[in-house]
Amino acid sequence: MGFLRRQAVIAALTANAIRPLPGFRVGIPAFFAGWLTGELAPHVLAITVADTATHTRPQRGDQRRDPLGLALAGASVVGLSYLIKQARDVQHEAERSLTGALGADYVEHLDAAPTPADLAVPWRKLVYPFRMRNKEVRVERNIAYNGHGKRGLLDIYLPAGGPVEGAPVLLQVHGGGWTIGNKDQQGLPLMQHMAAKGWVCVAINYRLAPRDAFPAHVIDVKQSIAWIREHIASYGGDPDYIAITGGSAGGHLAALAALTPGDRDWQPGFEDADTSVQCAVPHYGVYDFSGATGIKSAAMMRDHFLAPRVFKARWADHPELFEAASPIQRITPDAPDFFVLHGAHDTLVHVDQARMFVDKLRRVSKRTVVYAELPGAQHAFDVFPSIRSSHIVRAIDRYLHWHWNQYRREHAPA
Repeated sequence: MGFLRRQAVIAALTANAIRPLPGFRVGIPAFFAGWLTGELAPHVLAITVADTATHTRPQRGDQRRDPLGLALAGASVVGLSYLIKQARDVQHEAERSLTGALGADYVEHLDAAPTPADLAVPWRKLVYPFRMRNKEVRVERNIAYNGHGKRGLLDIYLPAGGPVEGAPVLLQVHGGGWTIGNKDQQGLPLMQHMAAKGWVCVAINYRLAPRDAFPAHVIDVKQSIAWIREHIASYGGDPDYIAITGGSAGGHLAALAALTPGDRDWQPGFEDADTSVQCAVPHYGVYDFSGATGIKSAAMMRDHFLAPRVFKARWADHPELFEAASPIQRITPDAPDFFVLHGAHDTLVHVDQARMFVDKLRRVSKRTVVYAELPGAQHAFDVFPSIRSSHIVRAIDRYLHWHWNQYRREHAPA
């Protein structure tokens, strides 16, 4: 592939990352192209600059420089620089969201206020974005929490030196459209970070469609919560404090489980188990399964994907199944605290779902609701370390430590 074609591809990818192609049917290809380009913008920028420098380097012979290719490269450099700035601005957007919902003095309730070094971009760690091991963390793998084989296994992330007894617990639920995915593929930057800070983090598998239709997925999530309540103390965790998080389908399941504690229909065989959580941090979740919001893409997802693949039932025949599975329709005044995150450029789950979910939470729930809408972010912005995800991980760190400290104060012995 010649210089012109290479730069045409990079320019197209950059343009799609800045302004993704609209529409339900092009959402998946627009996501893959925009997600990788946006989160790896520094790497793509370095490649573009290096390719351009090689092309313009004086060489023997009559090698003509391609003016159109150079123009495309210049446009890509400008666009990629803009994407990098957007990613860096997430730090301020997340902090505005936290202070707006929790109060400007929320940092006074942390163990220590973040320093400028804590908030800076960790450039050295971003050189190899897919290397996510942390020597400060050890992992206990493939522990069974129910009888569903490999889909009923969980991993526990612990501080390498062992947690202090009574450590807070974070439960991570992977995404993958309720049909694919594994516990060791998502949420790793956050779990590694929080485990190194002393938290006990649990990542679960759960049954997948179409082999197992909904509500098998949320039943498994609830069963994992019940397992944590019963067993996590032997790993140093506090069984009375569980925060739940997840992205995409995992964001949906995290929100749904948080909003439906003790739902006996979804706790077969463990009806009396405590499946409540203290707070939820869903990322780019699906909050409308029934089309109740009137969002066109939500109705299309319901009819063309959820019904045939996840539920194996038609909306027209069983609307109550879809309504029960919609977090936006399960909000009550007793909902736990929420920190909702969504990308403004998400082409798989329109940001309006998050906006409407948060709006109803704020109107109905008696607890705090934080919402961070991330400019320029696509779906899955937190899967591997990037500028954006590093800022988000540390914002969630601040939120979770604030929440944990508030919880301990509220439950301190009189």
